[in-house]
Amino acid sequence: MASYRRLWLILIVVLGLTFTLLGYFGAEVYRTAPPIPDHVVSESGETLMTEESILDGQTAWQSVGGMQLGSIWGHGAYQAPDWTADWLHRELMAWLELAAQDIYGTSYHELNGKQQNDLQYDLKSEYRTNSHDEASDTLMLSDRRVEAIRETAAYYIRLFGNDLALQPTRENYAMKENTLPSLERREQMTEFFFWTAWAASTERPGDDATYTNNWPHEPLIDNVPTSENIIWSLVSVVLLVAGIGGLIWAWAFLRRHDEEEPAAPLKDPITTFQITPSQGALGKYLVLVVGLFAFQMMVGGLTAHYTVEGQGFYGFNLSEWLPYSLVRTWHIQAALFWIATGFLAAGLFLAPIINGGRDPKYQKLGVNVLFWALVAVVIGSFVGNYLAIAQIMPKELSFWLGHQGYEYVDLGRFWQIGKFTGIVLWLVLMLRGIVPALRQPGDKNLLALLTASVVAIGLFYGAGFFYGERTHISIMEYWRWWIVHLWVEGFFEVFATAALAFIFCSMGLVSRTMATSASLASASLFMLGGVPGTFHHLYFSGTTTPVMAVGATFSALEVVPLIVLGYEAWENWRLKSRAPWMENIRWPLMFFVAVAFWNMLGAGVLGFMINPPIALYYIQGLNTTPTHAHAALFGVYGFLALGFTLLIMRYIRPQLVLDERLMRTGFWWLNTGLVLMLFTSLLPVGIIQFVASASEGLWYARSEGFMQSGILQTLRWVRTIGDVVFIIGGLAIVWQVVKGVFLPDVRPSEDIPDEVVTETV
Repeated sequence: MASYRRLWLILIVVLGLTFTLLGYFGAEVYRTAPPIPDHVVSESGETLMTEESILDGQTAWQSVGGMQLGSIWGHGAYQAPDWTADWLHRELMAWLELAAQDIYGTSYHELNGKQQNDLQYDLKSEYRTNSHDEASDTLMLSDRRVEAIRETAAYYIRLFGNDLALQPTRENYAMKENTLPSLERREQMTEFFFWTAWAASTERPGDDATYTNNWPHEPLIDNVPTSENIIWSLVSVVLLVAGIGGLIWAWAFLRRHDEEEPAAPLKDPITTFQITPSQGALGKYLVLVVGLFAFQMMVGGLTAHYTVEGQGFYGFNLSEWLPYSLVRTWHIQAALFWIATGFLAAGLFLAPIINGGRDPKYQKLGVNVLFWALVAVVIGSFVGNYLAIAQIMPKELSFWLGHQGYEYVDLGRFWQIGKFTGIVLWLVLMLRGIVPALRQPGDKNLLALLTASVVAIGLFYGAGFFYGERTHISIMEYWRWWIVHLWVEGFFEVFATAALAFIFCSMGLVSRTMATSASLASASLFMLGGVPGTFHHLYFSGTTTPVMAVGATFSALEVVPLIVLGYEAWENWRLKSRAPWMENIRWPLMFFVAVAFWNMLGAGVLGFMINPPIALYYIQGLNTTPTHAHAALFGVYGFLALGFTLLIMRYIRPQLVLDERLMRTGFWWLNTGLVLMLFTSLLPVGIIQFVASASEGLWYARSEGFMQSGILQTLRWVRTIGDVVFIIGGLAIVWQVVKGVFLPDVRPSEDIPDEVVTETV
């Protein structure tokens, strides 16, 4: 411990500092969230809506898929509009038309420039002036604005129903017919849409920026980037450059060069352990991983196709049964399930090795119970998603058993509790193997870091229980990103780093000192930027400038450790030549090399592209975001989970001979397909949208007319090429794993180590 004291101290200080910032400014989110008025009234005293009815509208929006059908405040799907930006622009145009008729007796578009400018001045004054009275918690609106709201609401009521005149629009937005059958709930949902637009257009008391920091870009009322937005964007770029410079300095001058690599053992040390019953039982986990992966690819292809043929699949009308919001939900949830299952399987494989090659009592039973619990949660949540979006499930059960409405945590709360229970069970199974090992003499620092990451993964998913169905959306966003960013991108990153270091150390390929030091240093770097960097998702979610400042400052540092991942990829690749037996795990190693590459490109380059506040101001909610998401989620965590899957399969099926043709096809076609998907379709679409958003406004960049323009339609069709290449590669890996578990090609018995004993699935 003494030789690592400084590294542990740095990590502890980093965690203490960063979680203090996350908690302190999290309280700021609670304190400064845009108010939901107790009553919204007209000048004449008519009650238009209440806090309860607005929250009823929020639950109605959640039940149709929420963030999987369009977006709110920029978070969600990208085919339908951002409802906040779209509502705001429609309401503003309705107000201008009403004012033009009232004052000039003609249409707004027939007025001359001076008359239009006069009306726009009045428009800005009315909309940016905060008429919310805190003492009575009442929001008063002018009669003209009330009429504009009613006209806008009427459009949405027809759009989410089955009005024949809007059928082409629903098809362009990838909405099914009669999306929300209940007229009462459609009316309530329009109240929620109005409130999000009100918060985006009304200045905070004592401030000259709106509750959402002037987002979305809307020139009609001077919703433009604030000076703080520009300042903190520049700060983030400077810190990025400084961080990279500091890292290079440390890499050159502080890294130890005198430690020789250990001599590679004559045979793989992991094969000196007998395969335990619990490890042998992991075969079904591997099949679940690739089964969900295959399902995710198929519904992902359907989701992408809905962007060009909104209600059908090559002429077949599927939206009545499998609408866009449902298949996109399944696509994202399946990804999270199979990636998490791959990580859980990796941990369960390591637990007996950590325990000296022995299973704790009843470990296999625990592994089997956890597997079937995972299957139950997957099936239950998918069925619940379907019943909620089909509006079959009673509305009072939708959040609990159907669809929460929030991207990445779409599964109903009951199934979320089941998933958390499964993760806690995994934590218990892991600790049963780890704790006895921690009590043994010797250097346990790397194991202690692995243990800490396991505990964090087991417990931090519980952050999703700090919000409920009717929680203020700003507060919900704070806790949702604890899961999406902090749990997935933070603690899983540390677990992956520590787990890979432990595996390579156990193989005798790297020294324990080097593996431990590198893992501790990496954990500190990941956490320094990653924990407070959570706030970079909340720039425009009803938060204040301090939240933007912290998010921009620290999230720039997230990119810094990714710069050296090219070197890490080389180091991992170089390991294959350290010993002849490394040929047995060459393909898992190739997947780990891909992880380092995509971490640098997907998480680093494409992540920072949307990270500074000034960049995100114009491109939040555009196809630049899924460019980063696909490259980071699949490129990093997907390849890592598949690498773990192949590695486990090689050890629990030691006779297995991997099919070189399948593996080459799988690896290279997956990478090529991902590149094509990103750089021939998603990124070009996002860049074109960015130009439209910066010049006209977000409403235009997501509008029906713009999204259906010829160039964007062509680019979305072009994505089919990358998708097909990717799917072919994915299916090759799926078939290899299925063959490896159930129908393994075997080597001659003399090539198999005598110590190895296999177990059945």
